[in-house]
Amino acid sequence: MGQLELQGIHKNFGSGPSAVTALKGIDLVVKDRALCCIIGPSGCGKTTLIRIIGGFLEATSGTVKLNDLEIRGPGADRGVVFQGYALFPWMTVMGNAEFGLRMKGVPKAERRERVIEYLEMVGLSEFSSAATYNLSGGMQQRVAIVRALVNDPEVLLMDEPFGALDALTREEMEIELIKIWKKTNKTIIFITHDVEEAAFLATQLVILSPRPGRIKEIHDLSFSKNFPIADGLKEARSLKTSEEFIDIRTRALRSIWGERT
Repeated sequence: MGQLELQGIHKNFGSGPSAVTALKGIDLVVKDRALCCIIGPSGCGKTTLIRIIGGFLEATSGTVKLNDLEIRGPGADRGVVFQGYALFPWMTVMGNAEFGLRMKGVPKAERRERVIEYLEMVGLSEFSSAATYNLSGGMQQRVAIVRALVNDPEVLLMDEPFGALDALTREEMEIELIKIWKKTNKTIIFITHDVEEAAFLATQLVILSPRPGRIKEIHDLSFSKNFPIADGLKEARSLKTSEEFIDIRTRALRSIWGERT
């Protein structure tokens, strides 16, 4: 299971007259196996929120619970994928992917078996011995995702993981993520500034207000849930031009930017 519950999350940076309130009164339930995308204007506290969920940053007030247990720091129940991959360039794909398992003392044969399973899932099994610095950006991000998944977290936290990719690779990785989500049944929290990306991926779309970040709207969507795993770019682009998709994208943009859109 991987149900998250945020209650009254408030975050200040600094103190006194110079204090900055990043988040204010965040109440949110992310259901087990949801693909929850969080969007909002720059500086609204998206990354701050995911760092609090990850246990890397303490909220000023409020609680975060995973399956009714309060989060008080980082834990193996939450895997994290960053925008910058954070891979070790001197290691192979296998070395990077199995690193966390090796640090836990998992026997070599077992960790190799688990890594190979996920490398096959993301289409990288033939690159297990390749140096990561020779891989494309999309391939490196797949390695980062595998490294998080092999530890079998209950929740996968992704902070703008496709932000540094070119447009075509980004589209391909969105489809890849839907495949991974459907195959693993993980709960995913996905931070992005791209409204179209969020609408395509999310089963739960959360829109934050300008700083201090508050929840303005929550939408339950089904584009990714109903997207056939076998389909590719052509089908994804067709979906994104549908009347239903354009409507939710427009509504989300207006919620974020008001009448300027």
